[in-house]
Amino acid sequence: MSPSQPFPPDATLADVGEFGLISALSGRFDQGSQVFVGPGDDAAVLRTPRGHVVVSTDLLVEGRHFRREWAPARDIGRKAAASNLSDINAMGGTAHSLTVGLGAPADLPVAWAIDLADGIAEEAALVGASVVGGDLTTAKEVVIAVTVLGTCDIAPVLRSGARAGDVVAMAGRQGWAAAGLAVLARGFRSPRALVEAYQRPQPPYAAGPLAAQAGATSMIDVSDGLLADLGHVAHDSGVAVDVRRDAFELADPMHAVGSALGVDPMQFVLGGGDDHAIVATFPAGTALPEGFTAIGSVGEAGEAGPVVTVDGAAYDGPTGWSHFQ
Repeated sequence: MSPSQPFPPDATLADVGEFGLISALSGRFDQGSQVFVGPGDDAAVLRTPRGHVVVSTDLLVEGRHFRREWAPARDIGRKAAASNLSDINAMGGTAHSLTVGLGAPADLPVAWAIDLADGIAEEAALVGASVVGGDLTTAKEVVIAVTVLGTCDIAPVLRSGARAGDVVAMAGRQGWAAAGLAVLARGFRSPRALVEAYQRPQPPYAAGPLAAQAGATSMIDVSDGLLADLGHVAHDSGVAVDVRRDAFELADPMHAVGSALGVDPMQFVLGGGDDHAIVATFPAGTALPEGFTAIGSVGEAGEAGPVVTVDGAAYDGPTGWSHFQ
């Protein structure tokens, strides 16, 4: 191995994982003077003569991120837009423009593509954003690529600012989408509230700017899993994060799914993604912004380095989604 090839020549994406690959790729891209925040956070931040532009891109691949039999095209469109808009939210910013790339089979019904576009437009309208362009091509399955641009009224909030003594707080639903996915994966369509949460997330779009204005030291959106995403905050900030189970109220539908599947419903909260809740850290004593609830604390990283624990102990359940696995 060498600096230019950090992995064995026969290594696969499954071997190195999503974030190992991101780390290797990021080092190959020189960052120009216009780059304020480069690869590695929820979104990039670019300097312009009149301020900053916040940029993020996400891909949704049929069979991996959605199934057409599990959700109508309009909901898939809203989900695709929400995952990107939430990244801007997690920087403390507000989105204003999107571009959309669509790869699709030639026999895809035109009506499906139009409904998809309507869903993207509807979700974008929630934050006052517009779709300003994109591209189309043929593909074996539906692939949706969304790039979103936005602005921050104050300095963007990064993943790397958490400090020992901070309070960890969350805004938005958490675990509902994961429970809905578990239901759909077993061929069921109820509880309907959970299925709809998976089909059409409801990110707390006002939460990011509010957290930034309140002095949040770090922030992230929960897309892959609460503990997994807090792991990025812990790693980038060089701290330990502890989450309290008793900070979460499990709704009746979550209990029902847990009972039906024979699992602890708390695993949906701790390891679930796709609700796009916002998690931020605040200095102790900060009045939490509207919609935020304290769920844990930040401490010094010990001998084990940056870690995320639950009620002071290591968590042995699923912590989140793993790409390439």
